[in-house]
Amino acid sequence: MTTNDKKNKQDPILEQVIRLDDQYYAPVYGRRLPVCIASGKGVWLEDTSGHRYLDMIGGIAVNVLGHAHPRLTEAIARQAAAVIHCSNYFYNVPQAQLAARLARLSGLADARVFLANSGAEANEAAIKLARGYFYHQGQSREKIVSALHSFHGRTLATASATGQSKYSAPFAPLPPGFVHVPYNDLTALEAAVDTSTCAVLLEVIQGESGVMPADPAYLQLAEKLCRQTGARLIIDEIQTGMGRTGRFLAYEHVQIKPDIITMAKGLAGGVPIGAMIANQETATGFHTGDHGTTFGGNPLACSAALAVLDEFESADLVANAARTGEKLQKMLRRLAEHQPLIKEVRGRGLMIGVELASPLAVAVKLDLLAAGYLVGSVGDCIIRLLPPLILDQKELPPFCEAFERTLKEAAAK
Repeated sequence: MTTNDKKNKQDPILEQVIRLDDQYYAPVYGRRLPVCIASGKGVWLEDTSGHRYLDMIGGIAVNVLGHAHPRLTEAIARQAAAVIHCSNYFYNVPQAQLAARLARLSGLADARVFLANSGAEANEAAIKLARGYFYHQGQSREKIVSALHSFHGRTLATASATGQSKYSAPFAPLPPGFVHVPYNDLTALEAAVDTSTCAVLLEVIQGESGVMPADPAYLQLAEKLCRQTGARLIIDEIQTGMGRTGRFLAYEHVQIKPDIITMAKGLAGGVPIGAMIANQETATGFHTGDHGTTFGGNPLACSAALAVLDEFESADLVANAARTGEKLQKMLRRLAEHQPLIKEVRGRGLMIGVELASPLAVAVKLDLLAAGYLVGSVGDCIIRLLPPLILDQKELPPFCEAFERTLKEAAAK
């Protein structure tokens, strides 16, 4: 009997959930962590057997306020008691307020906002808007240039934009018009962008490939090429936005000006939402009836997002992400100085990737789980950290000590 089997037998709720999941849920996740989350408070989660875990993955950058945050839970309860959903045939107050708030925060000129339900939907809207922008000018431009190893979503169009064939190959034929170039390769980018290009779609930091930052020169060249050719510059801030990198939006680090920004993940602290924000000129790509959504921009999700943004301001969480992230990265780099299993520590703010010198990432993740720490892994060699932005620096030394112990044990096996 494996350790996981023993744990399941000791937790009848977990055993039952796994049995139901195996029988009824679509087999898309390959769950290997024997944990069923029951509740959370702050940066801590508790499973059905009563074990507590420091959440260092934050729902993959979603739970920016941690768990059961009073401001967020109160806003959700208050709005649910009033109205959860109404059709977009009608106005609703939280939607209008959130659109105005995001337009101001985006930094884009006279910005227009479209609210959806996920990051994939936000990117789907951005792709449609960029093509619509040229269509309504009487031009036909379909080519969208994105980077290899990127991740932009799992719809057919966003999986096609994603520069990893494992997300799209099983679903061919794919929508045409997507071209992928090597990330941070200026020559390849310059060769790909021309007057037939509709848009360039890039991440400031590629999260799903292992926290790979873009060179500022690469993003600046992308902006320059878009201005020269008229193509729209789309910056995917779905994982990097909401203060994750120590700025509200990661593009602010490199002093570029996108035409379209997409957001999701942490925007409503766990309530599903996505946002596409475009400057006034680019927003002319949508005319009435060109796009829409049933659930996007509903009062519940928008009230949650407004509460999150209020807490960001009152608690200065963007600055906390910068400070805490810098300290955590320094501690991890000091650890790397005497731990040969760490090859590189990279990232910004509280978006951190630790690349290992051996393919032990999954084993390390499982060992940290057993020690009471939830982390992510990318491939075989990268540990990914995306904790809540409320993370206190007092939590860092115990985590780093546990990480060091785990690495020593992994190296000794």
